[in-house]
Amino acid sequence: MKDNVSDKIDFEFAANLIIIPIEINGVELSFVLDTGVSKPILFNLTANDSLDLRNTKTFYLHGLGADGKIEALKSSYNKFKVGDVVGTNQDLYVVFDADINFTPRLGVVVHGIIGYDVFKDFIVEINYSSKFIRLHKPESFKPKKSKRWQSIPLEIHKNKPYLGAKIVLESGSRDVKLLIDTGSSDALWLFENKIEGITPNDSLFFRDYLGKGLSGSVYGKRSKVSGFQLNDFNLENVNVAYPDSVSVDTNRIYKERDGSVGGDILKRFNLYIDYINEKLYFKKNHYFKKPFTYNNSGIVLEHNGTMFVKEQIKVPKTDGYSLNDQMNSVKIDLSFNHRMLLKPMYSIVELRKSSNAYASGLRVGDILLSINGKEVYDLKLNEINEILHGKTGRPIKLKIERYGEAKTYRFKLDNAFKKNEPSD
Repeated sequence: MKDNVSDKIDFEFAANLIIIPIEINGVELSFVLDTGVSKPILFNLTANDSLDLRNTKTFYLHGLGADGKIEALKSSYNKFKVGDVVGTNQDLYVVFDADINFTPRLGVVVHGIIGYDVFKDFIVEINYSSKFIRLHKPESFKPKKSKRWQSIPLEIHKNKPYLGAKIVLESGSRDVKLLIDTGSSDALWLFENKIEGITPNDSLFFRDYLGKGLSGSVYGKRSKVSGFQLNDFNLENVNVAYPDSVSVDTNRIYKERDGSVGGDILKRFNLYIDYINEKLYFKKNHYFKKPFTYNNSGIVLEHNGTMFVKEQIKVPKTDGYSLNDQMNSVKIDLSFNHRMLLKPMYSIVELRKSSNAYASGLRVGDILLSINGKEVYDLKLNEINEILHGKTGRPIKLKIERYGEAKTYRFKLDNAFKKNEPSD
């Protein structure tokens, strides 16, 4: 670490999540940077990831989900390396439940999640617009004082950061205390509270699978809030999710917490998160004015292994070089050949039954081959999802494979909030 600040640590950005490389005991792995967790958790080890885990014992982790807790292995005295910063004697929790795996839904390899162990000793700079983080030593960090930067106090409770914000609902504006959760893809989660008037709009919600917590699947309602205010910054028509009460163990949640602010809001700012002095510095970036969208196709895809694809390539013929005296040039004669390549395979794992996609004949289990004429194996899952989050009425043409047979389906993106049956 030079000059009291680390080198830039470039991150991959998928589904509003920050994925950083971390070396553990000499093995480089990929972790989601998650302020919502206080312990580093490893959950996607393969036979190729041979980690030397030390001083292990059984432990139980708690998290969002209906099942309450999950068994893990606690390993001590591990060596972590983040960029050029090295930490020794680090604890690590290893989960062997195959169902806890971010990789298929993100389309990129993720081995675990890490939060407090990165944030507790440094001021962490998160530059969403240029996709890098930096770790600053607290004693040399100079607070941001230009007009573009604003700051608010943080509250650190049980190693997790909370901020105060204002939301605008049908019932009026409300002050809320929110967990800063860089490990959430969503914009905003709120816990329903009828006494405080924190409830979804009765005419603007749909039920959905919200994700998988450490302790099981989380279901609930998706809706919109009219406004979200952080200091002087105002965002309008913001996505919000209300997890079902059975998915939330209220006995284990900080009683003053009203919900979480996640990646779909946080990405609109560049941040300095200072746990030591309990401060958050932020300024808006080029994501700030982007609209909040929902998946209007009703299709949820997973990266589900690989498939062989025949690719056409041009190769010179063996006698392909001949001199053309009249043109004073060299002519290269090309012929076509083919090669078989392994490419990513995406399959439909969830499909909203009220959607036009379902009405067109698409079904869970279909393997996606192309979207609007583009071969999907040349696209990242993020790029496909951007198309599926398009505006209502946008035409979609999907070529899929079902039981070895290729089929083509056409439909128009509908509205996730609609209550009526889809029209042709």
